[in-house]
Amino acid sequence: MRILLVEDEIRLAEALEQILKKQGFIVDVAHDGAIGQDMAETGIYGVIILDRNLPSIEGVEVLKYLRKKRITTPVILLTAKDTVSNRVEGLDAGADDYLIKPFSKDELLARVRALSRRSENLQTSDTLQIAGLSLDIRSCEVSIDADKVKLTITEAQLLELLMRNQGQVLTKEQILDRIWGFDKEVEIKNVELYIFYLRKKIDLEKGGVVINTVRGVGYSLKEIQS
Repeated sequence: MRILLVEDEIRLAEALEQILKKQGFIVDVAHDGAIGQDMAETGIYGVIILDRNLPSIEGVEVLKYLRKKRITTPVILLTAKDTVSNRVEGLDAGADDYLIKPFSKDELLARVRALSRRSENLQTSDTLQIAGLSLDIRSCEVSIDADKVKLTITEAQLLELLMRNQGQVLTKEQILDRIWGFDKEVEIKNVELYIFYLRKKIDLEKGGVVINTVRGVGYSLKEIQS
């Protein structure tokens, strides 16, 4: 499962990232409310861990925005403010759980596991479909009519990101951050390479879709209009 951690305290974020990764989770990290909101809006995460006190956009405002956009990803709200009114405000904004700093590693993991189970139960299907193109997220398999194509995990994550953001232009930087995280060893050319892989492996036109290149910006998956 992929987790989004939005926390501006660098040391805490690094510690939580390592804890979660040791449990087998894929973790993306944002240190800014605006960036975290942008990443969360993709809908690719099973759980979001969201700090309240963030630069750019405060955590509760990020949460309100996501719920307004009907993004139902379970959210654990982190805060140093241990008052009833603050907890009520967070829960009213759409938080699924609340953790008061400082908290134990075991408590955090228990909350994440509980919400990940809830997230899985909310997902009625592991399949995304646009026109004649179908992606099985768990098996990383694409189907077009009777034809099936096995993708690598990274290829499947990229296609999932494009499908969940159908019609929207995703910049190369956004794709890089969301698929590879903040791995400094990965370059923009990796995005271009994996777009090439998808186009080569999948008969997109047969599936009724196209991955458009927006020159100098990024890519967008759209349904072909007849």
